[in-house]
Amino acid sequence: MSGMTEDTQTPSAVEARPGWRRDVTIFLSGQTVSLFGSMLVQYAVMWHLTLETKSGGVMALYAVFGFLPQAVISIFGGVWADRLDRKKLIIGADAAIAVVTLALAMFMAAGATDLWLIFVAIAIRSAGAGIQMPAVAALLPQIVPADKLMRVNGINGTIQSAMMLVAPAAAAAVYASMSIVAVFYIDVVTAVIGIGLLLLVTVPRLVRSEESKDLGYFDDLVGGVRYIATHAFVRWILVLYAVVFVLIVAPSFLTPLMIVRTFGEEVWKLTVNELAFSIGMVLGGAAVAAWAGTWNRVRMILISTVVFGVISIGLGLSTNLWVFFAFMFLLGLSVPTFSTPSFTVLQETVEPEMQGRVFGFVGIVMALSMPFGMAVFGPLADTFSVESLLIWAGVALLLVVALALAVPGGRRAMHAANEHATV
Repeated sequence: MSGMTEDTQTPSAVEARPGWRRDVTIFLSGQTVSLFGSMLVQYAVMWHLTLETKSGGVMALYAVFGFLPQAVISIFGGVWADRLDRKKLIIGADAAIAVVTLALAMFMAAGATDLWLIFVAIAIRSAGAGIQMPAVAALLPQIVPADKLMRVNGINGTIQSAMMLVAPAAAAAVYASMSIVAVFYIDVVTAVIGIGLLLLVTVPRLVRSEESKDLGYFDDLVGGVRYIATHAFVRWILVLYAVVFVLIVAPSFLTPLMIVRTFGEEVWKLTVNELAFSIGMVLGGAAVAAWAGTWNRVRMILISTVVFGVISIGLGLSTNLWVFFAFMFLLGLSVPTFSTPSFTVLQETVEPEMQGRVFGFVGIVMALSMPFGMAVFGPLADTFSVESLLIWAGVALLLVVALALAVPGGRRAMHAANEHATV
């Protein structure tokens, strides 16, 4: 396979391999450039549909086409990530997305503005994300030494959080001064740069075990499902991840509604709310990257969930706007201490040849939990106050931690986590 060395993939090989810092730097740089372009498109399309149609139904369709293909394709993308060259898979998905985006830009530049064109392009982009996410998550442990995974994941999370601050402003500037077509062209350029940088990365060859070499595609798919169903620790992490994602929807997405209802409709208040959360995420990711390399992963996940619960209750009880903003900052600060160890402990625990399939299911959880949570909390917010929903979501998060520790899988998880930590 082109672009890969003949070394086999083992933890010791990664630790001893010279030049890993160069490869990680190039890889993360390429992913950052590509992510920037993708986020420009995400914001620009959302604003374009809102301004052009002013239709709630259209926005609902945008959410469906933006999330559902990723959830479906992640099932198969995880298998591909374990069967194929992960580097080539990422490049192929990025290239396909770029071609579709370029085609959409050319159609719209020629005057074709039909909504179905945009929805088809968004669906293909979402499917591409379903292929990329498990491949990227599974490739990182191939190029990063095991004892550096937490820090590298923390750096990656910090970069993604920083993009949440930069991309909206950049998208607004390009969209307002030029057009949505210009945003599409920028995304194509960033994809090409990302692919070019990834071609420079040397990825050790992943060697499948002898018993798995002769398995067919659907055997691998069934094997991945069986692995998750029978691996108590992995199953425990995925269930906890899904439940927390659903419950954290309330503070993440209903806070703007609470601000408008309780504190006033001024735009600056909504802006400060988003900035407080995003700045907190950037600083939290940097802190994890700097200090949490050897900390107990599972303990961090559980403590972060408790903190989520307390902050959610605090948000619901807030009667002062600036106290509310302070809680939003703390919420953002806490997110990386949950998400980074969640990914890291799976990368450390799951065998290299199974990681694509496991992270494929993580992609499904990420793609479906948020829409499901909004489907539950959104209608409730029209019947009950947002404050009460925030408080009940916080209480539920605290109960989740108690239950997670009470079940045998939780106790085994804490024991297993001690093997990966010194703190």
